[in-house]
Amino acid sequence: MALDLTRFREKLLARREELLAEDRMSETDRAPVVLDQDSVGRLSRIDAMQVQAMALAQARRRQAERSSIDAALHRIDEGEFGYCLKCGEDIAPARLEHNPSVTNCIECAREG
Repeated sequence: MALDLTRFREKLLARREELLAEDRMSETDRAPVVLDQDSVGRLSRIDAMQVQAMALAQARRRQAERSSIDAALHRIDEGEFGYCLKCGEDIAPARLEHNPSVTNCIECAREG
């Protein structure tokens, strides 16, 4: 399979940088919630706690995506990029275009 590995590397690095920028921007959303009964009403505290929980969940998703990007970059370095980790067959170029960090071909992904 002849893939433009440089382009995929650039695409992965750009997405990784976007995720890092999002992390930097959302740091204030993950600050501890003030639970002072006198300064904030109960519904406001619940809302603040919900916003914090959502921010933490988004941070975990970004971290997971960064990990898969790092793994894809490692596969590029090792000459293993573009091959299914389950069956070893080529991953369709259109699938890699959509998400260069995928690890399985469409058949193996469907199997679960």
